[in-house]
Amino acid sequence: MKKIVLSVGGSILVPSLESNNISKFSGILKELSKKYAVYVVVGGGGEARRYIDQARLLGIDEATSDELGILVTRINASMLVWALGDAAYRSVPEDYTEALIAGDSGKIVVMGGVTPAQTTDAVSAVLAERAGADFFVNVTSIDGIYSEDPKKNPGAVKYESITPDELLDIVSGAGMEAGSNTVIDLVAAKVLKRSGIPLVVIDGRRPENLRDALIDGKFSGSIVSPGGANPLDGI
Repeated sequence: MKKIVLSVGGSILVPSLESNNISKFSGILKELSKKYAVYVVVGGGGEARRYIDQARLLGIDEATSDELGILVTRINASMLVWALGDAAYRSVPEDYTEALIAGDSGKIVVMGGVTPAQTTDAVSAVLAERAGADFFVNVTSIDGIYSEDPKKNPGAVKYESITPDELLDIVSGAGMEAGSNTVIDLVAAKVLKRSGIPLVVIDGRRPENLRDALIDGKFSGSIVSPGGANPLDGI
């Protein structure tokens, strides 16, 4: 059974409490767990950024603002765990060792952030390296990797397949402030390069895209692979 780590953006899973997609994702994650050993790292999304914005208005430093955001990621992770029921490990790991121990249960492992100045994408990349994952799936709010932010530049070019070095070139200008939100951050990109773990970017605005790509082999996102191989071939 292949091992995968999914980074699920908070803006995808919980754009707001009232319009969350937890039920949709929990059903699909249960399906994936029949085919893969699944680890999920959940972001904070809009709710985390609301807390961070208010913290800044109060004059709170960036590291402490990040701590608030991490707490929100763990709340989101807890909601997903409870929605998954018996399919999930019943507590939310707060570090990588706890996550690896949880993985020994054979259940879906769900966690949030770990430390200030580190996005949940970076947490996912480090977890993928520690767990020896076969590939890393970034579930985000765009349909792949582009030369620029397609929301800001409609003329941005979408890449179906690129190398880790090309990914680093694209994300090297991304910011590191609390609540930073890009397709994947610089730290995550560097970890993926050194580990050689392939990256699959999937548009999570339609949760069914996960099933289509990882179970049915119908994929339309972007691949980052050291040797150019597609980790989804043969699915």
